[in-house]
Amino acid sequence: MGRRARAGYFEPVPGGGAAIALDTVEISILRSLAVQLLELVGPGEQPAGADDDPLAGLFTEGPSKPPDDPALARLFPDAYEESEEAAEFRRFTENDLRARKREDALAMVRVLDSGGPVLKLAPGEARQWLGGLNDLRLTIGTRLEVTEDENDELYHLDDSDPRKPLVMAYLWLGGLQESLVEALTG
Repeated sequence: MGRRARAGYFEPVPGGGAAIALDTVEISILRSLAVQLLELVGPGEQPAGADDDPLAGLFTEGPSKPPDDPALARLFPDAYEESEEAAEFRRFTENDLRARKREDALAMVRVLDSGGPVLKLAPGEARQWLGGLNDLRLTIGTRLEVTEDENDELYHLDDSDPRKPLVMAYLWLGGLQESLVEALTG
């Protein structure tokens, strides 16, 4: 990262990874969003006794039905059309996917708590941040009912519209995600 880093944009660092300069408000917002994501993802449905025996936890089956919450359903989509295969796949993969999403969000919180204003991400942390930023955007996009058709209405909301803060967060997270990808691949 050069001496004059552009605030709010990830830049590559020697040896891989990335760094970004954020102010205290941006750090606070990102941390709050990551913690909310942790709360949303939660531990999932855990069978009784799964915490007692670590070996049993490896063979624990997860849920077989998609979550009712649309944001969770977006984070944990069916791998197949509604079918027995989808239920079977979900049962054996969702717990691991939840754990990975929790680890990604926790990695964000740890880095954000490490102090600033320049946050440095090791290569592994950068990958976790990509996952966490993506999950945050998917969650907010689902709450805003963003579709692939990109609804231009969201970009021209009146300041009094209650969706405006979510739209601003959605767009900001997209910019962070894009600059992180550029820093890692550029």
